[in-house]
Amino acid sequence: MNPLAESLNKKIKEENPNIYEMLSTLGKNIYFPKEGIISQSAEAGKKAKKYNATIGIALENKQPMHLNVIQDTLSEYEPKDIYPYAPPAGKPELRKVWREKMMKESPDLQNKTCSNPIVTNALTHGISIVADLFADAGDPVIYPDKNWENYELTFGIRRGAEQVNFPLYNKERQFNAEGLKEAILSQKDKGKAIVVLNFPNNPTGYTPNAKDSENIVNAILAGAEAGMHIVVVTDDAYYGLFFEDSIQESLFGRLANIHPNVLAIKVDGATKEDYVWGFRVGFITYASESEAVNTALEQKTMGIIRATISSGSHPSQTFVLHALQSADYEQQKQEKYDIMKGRANKVKEILKNEKFQSVWDFYPFNSGYFMCLELKTIDAESLRVHLLDNYEIGTIALGENDLRVAFSCIEEGDLEDLFEKIYQSIQELTKKKITTS
Repeated sequence: MNPLAESLNKKIKEENPNIYEMLSTLGKNIYFPKEGIISQSAEAGKKAKKYNATIGIALENKQPMHLNVIQDTLSEYEPKDIYPYAPPAGKPELRKVWREKMMKESPDLQNKTCSNPIVTNALTHGISIVADLFADAGDPVIYPDKNWENYELTFGIRRGAEQVNFPLYNKERQFNAEGLKEAILSQKDKGKAIVVLNFPNNPTGYTPNAKDSENIVNAILAGAEAGMHIVVVTDDAYYGLFFEDSIQESLFGRLANIHPNVLAIKVDGATKEDYVWGFRVGFITYASESEAVNTALEQKTMGIIRATISSGSHPSQTFVLHALQSADYEQQKQEKYDIMKGRANKVKEILKNEKFQSVWDFYPFNSGYFMCLELKTIDAESLRVHLLDNYEIGTIALGENDLRVAFSCIEEGDLEDLFEKIYQSIQELTKKKITTS
């Protein structure tokens, strides 16, 4: 094992040996090189005032070389903020501003200890880093039955972890905290579990209320108090889009520092929060009570980044930083929130129509981009194909009975027509089924 990895592991063991036991084999072996191109270039950047012939970029007239056909479209930005490599951990100013935003929006984080956010190549990359650092083959990864399909690829296919699902909703159609607790304790013999919590949920657009959130924390604590080492990840991809009767902040703040056997990790980003999906700017933040552990995990994360993508997009980070520092940011963000909330409320109003009750129920939704129909008479895939082929309408079929509708990308005035077409398609498929039977 590399001495740098051994040094990081030693720090983690000394401060919290439970977190060391959470690490995967890769997580224990990874480190960020202190010597080599990155570190030598950083040193040269401070001291090489005459000539700096270290890092692999090109300079011209003492600024990064560039093509005017590109720079002319980006003239508001200095070449130094666009063309050079961004640091592996991300643009320092962006990390600082994102942390300030996170602390401002999360009262539960006050008086808690957490790391500085590290920039990732959006949310998928952040989840992938968690998998690399903490998941070995056979390790249980726990998340609800209604989930983002990429979890299976990231934890299961890439890392060989065992997926453990539980029903998202209980009989009262609220978050199934008891099911989460049972799923965690069912893995007690393994001594370790990774729990992924995604609110607002994809695909259902559901976020728990305050009471259910308390029960979620207690479920995590039950596993920790039973001696399990628990990595709990809040996938906050749709953070901030809380429309009604739910908690209004990430569970990360409530889970941070709750028990020595629990490591809370927040994965979030500008991707969906700020409607910049193609920019691919996300963040990963750790919450250990020990600053030394947080620093060691940052170093290991930088090692994963260095070994995979080297660093994220510098222009995208600059664009996001510029937006966050703009005096118009909050107002424009509120305007988009109001549009999204209007669409969600319009869907709820449409779904009150009694005629729909014979063909579908819908899962509770109060946040995010999506809602999900639970079909009663037609299988979801048949309906998806019929909508596409006959009405040029795209939806997502999930399992046998669930159809996901992204109201986020439908104008409010078009939503009623959308659901009428879905209803009409069900009627047509039902008639066809009767005719051919």
